[in-house]
Order: sequence, then C-alpha cells, then structure tokens
Amino acid sequence: MSEPDKCPVNHADMKSFGAGCPVDHSKWKDHGGNGGEGLPPLPDVPQQLSAEREVSTIPRADNKGNWVYPSEQQFFSAMKRKSHNPEARDMSVVIPIHNAVNERTWLGILQWENGWGGDKCGGPKLVKFEGDASKWTPRAYMNYLLGNKPPFDRHDWVVDRCGKRIEYVIDYYAGAANPANPYAASFYLDVRPKLNSLEGVKMRVCRFFGLA
Repeated sequence: MSEPDKCPVNHADMKSFGAGCPVDHSKWKDHGGNGGEGLPPLPDVPQQLSAEREVSTIPRADNKGNWVYPSEQQFFSAMKRKSHNPEARDMSVVIPIHNAVNERTWLGILQWENGWGGDKCGGPKLVKFEGDASKWTPRAYMNYLLGNKPPFDRHDWVVDRCGKRIEYVIDYYAGAANPANPYAASFYLDVRPKLNSLEGVKMRVCRFFGLA
C-alpha cells in the first residue's frame, strides 16, 4: 500500500516466486482503495480467479476508509508482469498469506504507537508504504553476518499520527515450520520506527528502557 500491496509471503508457499512480493506498489498510487481501479488484470488471466478485494483493518490517512487488498486477478497479473510463473490454483493460498502478513505488520505498528497520543485523533493511519527485498536494513545485514537467515522482504511504512508522520521499517523473515502442520504459513516480523527522526529515536530509546 504505497498505495499498495507489496507482499511479504511465506517461502514455504511461494518458493517458486522468489524473494519479496511481486506486486509493484508504485502502480497503485491512484487506485484510491476502491473497486477495480489500480492494476488492471492482463488479458490472459484465468477467468476462475476472483475479482473481489478484501478490505483491510488499516485506515487510510486521507480519510477515505481503509486500505483494500488486491484481488486474485490483480495479484496473478502482478506476478506475470514480474516474469514469475504463477499458478491460478495458488492464488487462494497466496492472497490470505499476503493479507495476513500486512495485518500483522499493522498490528506491530499499533503496538509501537500505543501511548504516543494517536488516540486523540482517532488513532494512527497509514499514509503509504513501499517494499524492496533487495535493500537490506543494517540490522538485517548484521544478523546475517552473525549467521542468521536473511529477510525475504523489507517494507517502509509511513504513518500519520495526528499530523505527525512517523516512518517505520519492517524486515520479514520466514519462520520455523510447525512439525504438526508443515504447510501452515510461518513468518516473523521485525517492526520498528526508523532512526531518521527525533521521534523515532525517542520511541526506540523508551522501548529499550521499558518506558513505553
């Protein structure tokens, strides 16, 4: 949602699609979160794919309701544009994972925002976000040097808190498989405010010392 939907999806379900999400958020800048605007489906999109879109729980900063996730048709088209080889039957699995991870991202941001005054104006709202799996954060790079797995995607979200914009960075990692249900989606999100503003530094310091 940069206006968007760049998706962090679990590799266990999308191994063949490569790292990161195939949806290009820059193509969604004018869709307004409504109806079928935004990315039109390609002519060869299987007809059995749904054109319905799910409304997220994430409020838009422009007060036009909540963000809306891409339909199966739009997601399939986005993958085709990125030269992936999507299977129509996979969309019913991929879409819920994509949406669930974005919902988890927003929940992580709300946890950070709790206690910082956003409730005075109806709570924080999402201005935009973009993702680029090729741009590792310093923390992700350090973790990799220490022998940990690299993230499969990275997002940058901009949140409006009563007129003040707070930037967040999120690293997405594939989680450990559940032996009882090895096909279940598993992922770990490292959500935190960026250190590119005094507000972000204050939030990180307060969290570190247990003051927020």
